[in-house]
Amino acid sequence: MAAPSFTTGPAPYPSSDPGFEALPLSALLDSHQTLLGRIKLCFGEDRATFERDLLPLVHGYARFVHLLPATADNYFHVPGGLLQLGLETAFFSLQGTDAHIFSGRATISERREMEPRWRIATFVGGLCCEVHRALTHLIVTTADGQEWPAYLGGLAPWLEVRGADRYFVRWRPNAREARGLGLFALPHVVPAAVLQMLGSGNTILVPQLMASISGLLQHHEHNVLDGLVRRSMALVIDRNLLSNADRYGKPQYGSHLERYLVDALRRLVAGHSAWTPNRDKSRVWLGPEGLFLVWPGAADDVLTLLEGDQLAGIPKSPQTLMEILLEAGVLVAPDATGKTWVIQPPGTKAPMDAVKLANPAILLAGLEPPPAALDTSLLAPAPSSPHPKAGQSRADATAPHTQAPTAAVQASEPVTSAAARGSPSWSSSSPNSEATTPRSAQDQQLSLLEPEVEAETSAPEEASAGSLEVALAPGPQPPQGPAPVAISLEAPMRLNPAVRGALAEIVEKLNDSASTSNVSTVADGVFVPLEEFQQRGIQPGIAIRALNDAHMLRRPPAGGPPTVSRQIRDLTVLGVVVSPVHVVGLDPRAFTVDNAGIPPESRPRRHLGR
Repeated sequence: MAAPSFTTGPAPYPSSDPGFEALPLSALLDSHQTLLGRIKLCFGEDRATFERDLLPLVHGYARFVHLLPATADNYFHVPGGLLQLGLETAFFSLQGTDAHIFSGRATISERREMEPRWRIATFVGGLCCEVHRALTHLIVTTADGQEWPAYLGGLAPWLEVRGADRYFVRWRPNAREARGLGLFALPHVVPAAVLQMLGSGNTILVPQLMASISGLLQHHEHNVLDGLVRRSMALVIDRNLLSNADRYGKPQYGSHLERYLVDALRRLVAGHSAWTPNRDKSRVWLGPEGLFLVWPGAADDVLTLLEGDQLAGIPKSPQTLMEILLEAGVLVAPDATGKTWVIQPPGTKAPMDAVKLANPAILLAGLEPPPAALDTSLLAPAPSSPHPKAGQSRADATAPHTQAPTAAVQASEPVTSAAARGSPSWSSSSPNSEATTPRSAQDQQLSLLEPEVEAETSAPEEASAGSLEVALAPGPQPPQGPAPVAISLEAPMRLNPAVRGALAEIVEKLNDSASTSNVSTVADGVFVPLEEFQQRGIQPGIAIRALNDAHMLRRPPAGGPPTVSRQIRDLTVLGVVVSPVHVVGLDPRAFTVDNAGIPPESRPRRHLGR
């Protein structure tokens, strides 16, 4: 039988990188005509206006990124992936503007003039959300080795000047995300006349656009534009990851989530009262060893904040969040065997688990005034008793370090467990135990005690049972009240996400007894000053309307306004009263209309377990 031939037919694998074809702009956009049609319908203007206002932006972005993929082997990794990612994010961002009111304090005529600018700026923010990747993550060369100078202009014009018909991409090893470099690409995508139009007559729109593209956090202002872009980009990337049928290996579930998690950490440090560094019961501690976050409490706050942002693909487990941040280099582990550190800040009674940031500036950059580090060490002292080591959970550290039990000890395990649970005496509860338990088993039970107890129980056999009873019987325990219940918001899903996030932070102030906030409980609910919403970038009118639509406010008298006034420290404070049924941790029986005339000192306590 003749040997099979393997030389016929084309080679199954190419012998070299075929590169990317230098397509003209018209051919480049042919495959995106359906998406461009949806963008035109969403824009809501006639074809002439669409071609004047939005289409030049699409052409500028396409000429800059051409067929570049967004990532090497993750989301949008195919040729043209970066262009597809920008167009889809821009479409969903533009679609999201229909549900938002921009320039809430402006007059109707001013709003009518600014609304189209906000929509165009949001479209630009979505289009250029990942343009920095063309500058930081890859190198483009022609066949003869000429390298594309990305800071000087777009890829398509450069290929035209060089007369190249193909180009090749090399990925930079260990490239770090630097979203701020996207600002250098912006002039090559957006004409200067468009930026001038966006910034004419206002000082808000262009700064919010620049902050969104560069990934900078605006501490003193809520960036509505960036919120729309972040939510849209998370949705687009999550949909792409789910639709890629060729990604069945190790899932790269967190490769695009680092920015959202770091952004959430920065927002909490900038505006959450429980995240003030080195404050009593704080989540954040800064010491000589670096910056630590109490875990998993900090993770719970991050997940709550991101849930209000309605971002797609965000994990729900604190452990997963920790792994993503460790993989991204945001956190550092104490050693190869553990992921968390054990700290004991000054004034705390017991050690606590925490994670350590690679650099405190990741969270603290831009805070005014900058927090000062503690002089004393934050790390828990080396344990002589069963305290956990760095990276070791307290459950593992408190496990008894004894040898493997023998069969006789295993047989007496129910007896020992009963004593540990606090039963009066295993000898009294088992009157026949001495008759049924071998003498060797009793001796081995004695060896499980502490040395000094074992010495005391080495008396004659007649007293051994009584000695054991005294040693193992629990002492009188002081009466313990119910555990404190954390006060938190429980809002319906139909509530505006921005209002829900702001109100959740406001309600949590009730947990802080040292807070100077005017948020307080009243006879028929929780009084929330309107200035609390303003401090978080929420217009009071929008907050009142959203809460009223969700039926969360105290029902006003017929024809009366939904707001109420309270006299606090000689000041008249205007606010709203949130129904107590939407606040977890409060006793609803204490909030009745009958309490309205009762002095505060005579009212029942409203905090459960407090």
